[in-house]
Amino acid sequence: MGIDNNRDIALEFYRRFDAGDMPGVLALLADDVGYWIAGKPGTSPTAGVTHTKAQMAAIFEQMASRVEGPIRMTVKSTVAEGDRVAVEATSHGQLRNGRVYEQEYHALMTIRNGQIAAVREYLDTDHVLAVWYRR
Repeated sequence: MGIDNNRDIALEFYRRFDAGDMPGVLALLADDVGYWIAGKPGTSPTAGVTHTKAQMAAIFEQMASRVEGPIRMTVKSTVAEGDRVAVEATSHGQLRNGRVYEQEYHALMTIRNGQIAAVREYLDTDHVLAVWYRR
């Protein structure tokens, strides 16, 4: 796979997420994916640890069940080199509890054999806590 193919896979991940296609999103993740989400371990249920594909499926399902329609994703920029693609993106989602999730992300994805093999996702952890976890 070349750099452009790797970039296309990363972009497709966000396109499918934007469309609410969770089975499609998960199909892009390698079975042995390691998906790390920023934050100190223990500050939120998802922060600071590397998640498996099954764990990410549960996280994505929980998110989808709490929003009105899909979380809209917008890719702002990408940089690709070798098997890695860096993505700068934003999201917008209206939660059923009235809160609004507007996040900014930087994700570094490693692509292997046409799938996403690793992700390091950086985001505003305070916003995650305020919108998803505070009562």
